[in-house]
Amino acid sequence: MPKGQSRRKLPHDGVYTRLGCSPIHGVGVFAIRDIPEGTPLFAHDNTDVGEWVPEAVVSELPPKVRDLYRDFAVFKKRRRSYGCPQNFNQLTVSWYLNCSKTPNVACNEVYEFYALRDIKDGEELTVDYSTYSDEPPSK
Repeated sequence: MPKGQSRRKLPHDGVYTRLGCSPIHGVGVFAIRDIPEGTPLFAHDNTDVGEWVPEAVVSELPPKVRDLYRDFAVFKKRRRSYGCPQNFNQLTVSWYLNCSKTPNVACNEVYEFYALRDIKDGEELTVDYSTYSDEPPSK
C-alpha cells in the first residue's frame, strides 16, 4: 500500500471472537486473537436490549419459546421483565457468552462488554451473569 494511503475497513476489523463448541455449556464465544485488558469486544453489535417483555407474558408461552427468554434474555426482578433483542433472529455473538464466577469479561450499564484482563487466542470468553441479570423465575 502506498505511503500515506489508508486501507479500507474490512469485515474482520474490530472482530476478536467467534462461536465454537464450549466445554462449559453448548455454544460459547472464543478469542480468535489475543485480546488486551479493557478492549471493547463487540463494537459493531447493534442488537441492544431493545425490548422488555413482562414475566407474565413469557410464562404463558409454549415451553420451547419460553426457553428463548430464559436462555438469551436479561431478567430484571424490579421490572419483572425479560430484556432481549427486538427479535431473537437478531442474536449476535455477544448473546452466547457463557457464565462463570471467574469471568474474563464484564459489561457496563448499557450492556457493552469489555475484557477484564488479557485474554489469549483460543480462550473461551465468560461473564458473570449475576452482575447484570437477576435469576429468572424457575421453569
